[in-house]
Amino acid sequence: MKRNHIFFNRFFGVMAAISLTAASCTKNFEKINTDPNGLWEKDLKGDFALYGSPFNQIQLSIHQYTPDWQYQLQQNLNADIWSGYMMTPVNFANNVNNTNYAMVDGWNDRIWLTAYGNVMSPALAVIERAKADNFPNFEAWGLILKVMAMHRVSDFFGPIVYTKFGTINSDGSVTYDSQQEAYTAFFKDLDDAQAKLKPFAEDANAPLAFGRFDLVYGGSYVKWMKFLNSLRLRLAIRIAKADPGKAKTEAEKSLSNSFGVIETNAEDFIIDSKTITNPLNIISNNWLDINMGAPMESFLTGYSDPRLPIYFQPATDPAFAGQYRGIRSGIQMLDENTYLNFSRLGNLGTKTPMLTAAETWFLRAEAKLNGWTDAGVASVKEAYEKGIQLSFSQWGLSNAAFDAYKVSTAKPKPYVDPKNAVNNVPAGSPVLSTVSPLWNEAGTTAEKREQILTQKWLAIYPESCEAWAEFRRTGYPKLFPVVVNNSNNVVPNGEFIKRVNFVISERENNQGGYQGAVQKLGGADNINTRLWWNVP
Repeated sequence: MKRNHIFFNRFFGVMAAISLTAASCTKNFEKINTDPNGLWEKDLKGDFALYGSPFNQIQLSIHQYTPDWQYQLQQNLNADIWSGYMMTPVNFANNVNNTNYAMVDGWNDRIWLTAYGNVMSPALAVIERAKADNFPNFEAWGLILKVMAMHRVSDFFGPIVYTKFGTINSDGSVTYDSQQEAYTAFFKDLDDAQAKLKPFAEDANAPLAFGRFDLVYGGSYVKWMKFLNSLRLRLAIRIAKADPGKAKTEAEKSLSNSFGVIETNAEDFIIDSKTITNPLNIISNNWLDINMGAPMESFLTGYSDPRLPIYFQPATDPAFAGQYRGIRSGIQMLDENTYLNFSRLGNLGTKTPMLTAAETWFLRAEAKLNGWTDAGVASVKEAYEKGIQLSFSQWGLSNAAFDAYKVSTAKPKPYVDPKNAVNNVPAGSPVLSTVSPLWNEAGTTAEKREQILTQKWLAIYPESCEAWAEFRRTGYPKLFPVVVNNSNNVVPNGEFIKRVNFVISERENNQGGYQGAVQKLGGADNINTRLWWNVP
């Protein structure tokens, strides 16, 4: 395929026109919720296809697999970069774009549109059909996937349309939930799903009714229960500062559940399309539109991390061919060639890791650090090291490699931009981390949290939505602020983007809902307003 930015410039103009004229997808719920995949009962009565067929789209759209340009807009030109994982070498829109905090609405709308059109709408349609026909297992499956998709959307915008999705007010508007209300609803939906799945998970002879529609677990009820508990733990940790009591309750509920959480890589929540390559492969290696981020170079090379040649490829620039070189985000990008041959991404195949055993063990480490009850973990150190070990194992690395890494006192390297010294991050810079892989039992709580979050960040690559959310929540790992700040002073220099503006279609076609959303946001609808869980 030809370079994506050539196509992209044409596409952007079309997207802008669509954004101005299309009706809000939340307002058009009744239309998009009707037969969302063109299903007809006479064709789909056998093998639960009437209930299961939409789930392929739902699973693949949580992380937009195809077409590739949709993923580029949904996640790559925002969270993939803001998380510190990646950076584009292309000076899109004359270098005034998301990478330096000039929000491009025509890019960011896709986060919202994909979630509501491809996940929320068909999920709710299947849930209602399964409820009416008394198939609680499919109802539960829909609830879990709905929470998985929509918490990511809330973590971009804050308030979202969730509990009122499909309910049109007398003025034609649709009501938003505040982020706190949305998270409360997420936990409630997980409770509901758990109650519905439990009889199936406890019955060893229960037929795997959605096995052939399941791109993760082959229909295993037990593994879905483990994933549900792990997702609950993720959300509980997320709100630990905003609502400590609720966070503790929900975390301990997940950790004490009889089915447990994800503990081994055999239980990882990895969506595998089987036939469609991960869009990052195309965007990085075919279109040449995304490369390694500078923070990844700093940490991975500084630690001599054996995951480096798995995550990324050596640079091909003749000046430093064979070395690993990342691009700092938010820099002056004068052309499309200067950084083109920095390190590109490694091959992810057809798989997308979304919630792994490594992440769950780091969540448990932080829960233990918070003083929450987890009978399955003896110490914070145990959970921390288990997280590293499971990450190494996930990527095919040996226990010997892990044993050497866990005692390493190496530190992240200063960042040197071989093309422009203005972008350097020298030794001693306050934004350069000094933590090592070796667990520091004598460290302060803050130092221990930084170690946990730094290794978690390295382990959950390339799941940037989660990485960016955790950075905003904790400030870890230490990332490099943008050099060029085109936010018009909305984001103070030296600080980081905190959210994404509400989308054009909502601002123009759901004005009542939008105005209520801004009130529930608790600040201006801009990229410097903190989300509810992002407590200073």
